[in-house]
Amino acid sequence: MLRQADSADLAASLLYLVQQHDLLEQIPAPARAKLEWVRPHAQRHRQAVAFEVGKIGAALRGVGVPLILLKGAAYTQAGLACSHGRLFSDIDILVPKAGLDATEAALMMNGWVSGHHDAYDQRYYRQWMHELPPMHHVKRQSVIDVHHAILPQTAAVWPDPDKLRAAAVAVDGQPDLWVLAPADMVLHSAVHLFYEGEFNHGLRDLLDIHRLLQQFGADPAFWKTLPRRAAELQLSRPLFYALRYAAHLLGTPVPGAVLDAISAGRPNALLLALMDQLFGRALLPPHPSCTDWASAATRFALYIRGNWLRMPPLMLARHLFQKAFIRPKPESKAATH
Repeated sequence: MLRQADSADLAASLLYLVQQHDLLEQIPAPARAKLEWVRPHAQRHRQAVAFEVGKIGAALRGVGVPLILLKGAAYTQAGLACSHGRLFSDIDILVPKAGLDATEAALMMNGWVSGHHDAYDQRYYRQWMHELPPMHHVKRQSVIDVHHAILPQTAAVWPDPDKLRAAAVAVDGQPDLWVLAPADMVLHSAVHLFYEGEFNHGLRDLLDIHRLLQQFGADPAFWKTLPRRAAELQLSRPLFYALRYAAHLLGTPVPGAVLDAISAGRPNALLLALMDQLFGRALLPPHPSCTDWASAATRFALYIRGNWLRMPPLMLARHLFQKAFIRPKPESKAATH
């Protein structure tokens, strides 16, 4: 289990869960020592996130756009239960599309630069995707993903980012920081997981959804809001998958009325049977003990699906051809490492 947790970046989350249930002293000494070893790493990670968020806030203070945190940074700064033991490699922020140039310029003035120098990658991000190319700090090597939406406009569905920003809530005690509203936070997590083409952190992201639903679901009003908001943002399908697999794999309690309310997001029986097979494998830890003869084919199929959901067919064919057969120039490859 420890090896599986390590492979899924969940060792620190496992430590938190063990402590939460007061079971640490009952674990055999070698395993307990391994879990104790991840504690200082998780603490340093949390401190580093707070430090970097402070630096980002200072860099953007004069830009005139609210600093809305997404995903792991949002969970951490808002003090949500799912942030305990949650490790991540980059900080995601959401800004208006009209503010992208000013945001990028302010970040560059404070040491962040784009790590993608290949002309195709730059065009891919800036013309078609919902975010800028990832930006790395030249000294601290921290990474920022600057989003202007949660899905590209080329995707089959496009949740209006203006609606997400309008409903954002300020972080307690940090009036310059904002996070998505509870229902929107769950929906974004579902979109990130079930519109993705790579599942190395699939179980971690599903655990996020499980813990968000546990925390927010303590308020009955949340369960009434969630399916309505999903329909408004065209996200009933990813919410259906999120609730289904959180319940099946993690035992997340979901009211039956909510499942009925999102029935519009349920795929037909044949497609659902296929998705159960694919996600049932892909959401396991990426460890040899959790793989079988079909695991590689499953991940490849979901990679194609993730790109298909975000691009029309001709754009997808061009993108896959570019990635498979047209290599970056040597200087571009060197610059990305």
